[in-house]
Amino acid sequence: MAAASGCSRARHAVSTLPRPAPGTLQEALPLFPLSTVLFPDGSLRLQIFEVRYLDLIGKCYKNGTPFGVVSLTQGHEVRTVDASNPAGDGFATETFADVGTLAHIVDFAAPQAGLMVIGCTGSTRFRIHARRQLKHGLWVADVEYLADDPPEAIPADLQPVTHALARLIEQQRDPQSPLEFPHLAPPYRLDECGWVANRWCDLLSLPPLVKQNLLQLDSPLLRLELVGDLLTGVSAF
Repeated sequence: MAAASGCSRARHAVSTLPRPAPGTLQEALPLFPLSTVLFPDGSLRLQIFEVRYLDLIGKCYKNGTPFGVVSLTQGHEVRTVDASNPAGDGFATETFADVGTLAHIVDFAAPQAGLMVIGCTGSTRFRIHARRQLKHGLWVADVEYLADDPPEAIPADLQPVTHALARLIEQQRDPQSPLEFPHLAPPYRLDECGWVANRWCDLLSLPPLVKQNLLQLDSPLLRLELVGDLLTGVSAF
C-alpha cells in the first residue's frame, strides 16, 4: 500500500533495535488486535484511522517503540457498536490470542488528517499474563517475552520446502514476474528452520487459527514440518 503523494513519509531501521531477553516482563504493552497473525521478521502494512490507535501509533513512531500485534478470536478490527449489550460499554466484545508478536514501525506516512499508513516488521514473540482495556478502547497487557527461534539447520527431508521458497524469492526479485505475494525482505536465512517456516506462514492463505497455532510452537523444526505437511495438502491441525 503506497502512501499518497505529498504526505509526510519516513523510514526507521529495526536492525539496531534491542530485542527483549527471554523471560523479560513488561507492563502495559499497547496492543493492536488484528484478523491476521504477524510472525517474527514478517512484514505488515496498516491504515490507521481509529482514534484509539492514532495516538498510539503516533507515540510509537515518535519514540521508536514497538507495539504488540495479537490475533482476534472474537470481534472486529474496527470497533463496532453492540446495542444488544447494554450492561457493557456499548461496544462489541473483543477477545484475542495469548501469544503475539512485537511490531516495529519501519515506514510511516500521514497522507491526511486522521489517517496514518505504516509498514511494520515483526520481532519478538510474547505471552500475555494480564490484559485490560482502557476507557477509550485501547488494549494494554502485561507480557512475558519468549525466546527467539534458535538457528536450527534444515534437515535433508525438508530441503524441498526451502528450495520452493528460494524459487519464490527469485521470482519476487524479478520485475517481470506476474506473481503477487507478500514482500519477503532480506536477509534471507534459508538455512534456518524458523525463518523458512515463518516466511511460508506469511505466504500461505491459512485460517488465522492455524497460523496462530504455528506461531505458538516453540520448536522451529516442528513448525517447518507442519508447514511442509500443509504444502503437500496434509494438514496436521
